Amino acid sequence: MSATLISKVPAGALPDKWDNYKADARLVNPNNKRKFKIIVVGTGLAGASAAATLAELGYQVDAFTFHDSPRRAHSIAAQGGINAAKNYRGDGDSINRLFIDTIKGGDFRSRESNVHRLAQVSVDIIDQMVAQGVPFAREYGGMLENRSFGGAQVSRTFYARGQTGQQLLLGAYQQLSRQIGLGGVRLFNRTELVDVVVIDGRCSGIVVRDLLTGEITSHAAHAVVIATGGYGNVYFLSTNAMNCNVTAAWRAHRRGAMFANPCFTQIHPTCIPQSDESQSKLTLMSESLRNDGRIWVPKNPDDSRPAEQIPENERDYYLERLYPSYGNLAPRDISSRAAKRLVDKGHGVGPLKNGVNLDFSAAIARLGRRTVEERYGNLFQMYERIAGEDPYSTPMRIYPATHYTMGGLWVDYELGTTVPGLYAAGEANFSDHGANRLGASALMQGLADGYFVLPYTISNYLAPLLNKPVPSTDHPAFAQVETEARQRFKSYLGVQGTRSPDWFHRQLGKIIWDYCGMERTQQGLEKALAELPALYGEFKKDLRVTGTGESVNQTLEKAGRVDDFFQLGMLMCRDALDRQESCGAHFRSEYQTEDGEAMRDDQNFCHVSAYNWTGDPMAAELNKEPLVYETAHLASRSYK
Repeated sequence: MSATLISKVPAGALPDKWDNYKADARLVNPNNKRKFKIIVVGTGLAGASAAATLAELGYQVDAFTFHDSPRRAHSIAAQGGINAAKNYRGDGDSINRLFIDTIKGGDFRSRESNVHRLAQVSVDIIDQMVAQGVPFAREYGGMLENRSFGGAQVSRTFYARGQTGQQLLLGAYQQLSRQIGLGGVRLFNRTELVDVVVIDGRCSGIVVRDLLTGEITSHAAHAVVIATGGYGNVYFLSTNAMNCNVTAAWRAHRRGAMFANPCFTQIHPTCIPQSDESQSKLTLMSESLRNDGRIWVPKNPDDSRPAEQIPENERDYYLERLYPSYGNLAPRDISSRAAKRLVDKGHGVGPLKNGVNLDFSAAIARLGRRTVEERYGNLFQMYERIAGEDPYSTPMRIYPATHYTMGGLWVDYELGTTVPGLYAAGEANFSDHGANRLGASALMQGLADGYFVLPYTISNYLAPLLNKPVPSTDHPAFAQVETEARQRFKSYLGVQGTRSPDWFHRQLGKIIWDYCGMERTQQGLEKALAELPALYGEFKKDLRVTGTGESVNQTLEKAGRVDDFFQLGMLMCRDALDRQESCGAHFRSEYQTEDGEAMRDDQNFCHVSAYNWTGDPMAAELNKEPLVYETAHLASRSYK
């Protein structure tokens, strides 16, 4: 292991590691906590819960969001539910089973100790959110209801209709608002991180840009938490909100934080298919729909009849056929590839033949329309508004799309990056999902990191800094970073070319989707690595940003984000080319079994790939953290 990749995994048996860590961690007493300043960047589930909890403990917290309100964070878009090993159904669930399912779902490419801790604290998250008033669905007798999600054979997913992310974020937001009212948190909205400041090897603060005035300012702290989500928008077309970006994490990477497993990006199988070339956003339909919806395509690729006129014996319920143990709830990567193979063979449905059917007719016949409406009504309404079709009477059309990113900033067991004092929480880090995330685990990780992990681990770093002052923003390092940021934005305005940032983003996304998307090949990745630098050079010479930098200018904001996406895209393709195996969502077509499943190479690639910034996005320095499995023994994944 590289000397810079010290994972800090505590000693002891796997079930005891987290308790051992908490017992041995250094503490800061309540009266001393107010002497420490912590910056939290991002106010989604991970950021809002971390900021609220750290302030509740007594720390001074500054929270930053580029939204007008923390309630607009993209966490609201997670619809289907949140996992927890409560075993309310009595169907055999346990902390160990959630741990094993998560490791297996990630195709044995995640750190064992972090995943087990996630399973442990999952049981506390539900109690926390119920206490905050989150209106989870309940059974007739009053117990919390559960449903199933992909990659599991138990019902462990708690949900609030199809609005789970929104309801959980409101719960975290109310706690954040309480601390803002009490003075424990200062909120800076409409403010975007544009760089990180490192002094004497420690993260000492951030430089931000006011999105209303263009003013660039510095903020100092003892520690900084990056909780800004994932980088799925590098593909341009994705299920992410249009403003989601990689800038905060990438700027931290350029200041010394290693970036891990960038090629591990998730393709979600349940999205509304693209309707035309001018589309700029794809819409996710919750994986929870796969509980009662059956997925199929016509057996005859030339069959153009309406779905309801195609008899049962002429339908291919391909997930039920290929993966009978899990059926329509096979994991996302497997379900996505199965859909792609059939659409590529001409079995697709819809005007562009670019989707598959998600059919609820059997569920409506079995349960009644009212029950289906109670479970999924708002999702059905959303689909009808977008697609113009009634999913109660005709199947939804779905197809895979870019969704979540498992890669992110490398963090140790404490969620600390390779820059002391800089932490990453939620989707911004790489730690828990390996090469494929199971459904309903994103909300679980975000709240686990914010409520139950960071509040314990950050004190281990802060305790030795007691009575040591935060570097002043008058320090030359802050002035230098501010100057570099101003110059960068000035340079975007000064190019005065002919192409908008959106045009470059679309071209960039198409290259990455075509060659580093659902299926990757050596030839395709090499082609991408030839085309991306050329397009990036064109971006620097032909970018057109209108307006000025002294007021609201969303084109200027976008230029900075696309610049970072270019550099990230090169690293993604380089990482995918280097990883000569198939695992989870990283599918290299050269490495597959006879029946088309991913073929891992544990001898050569059972490691985390973590990259150092060298100044050249095409020449990042690779470091490896070996993955050791003491409890979840390496085995070929099978969902048949």
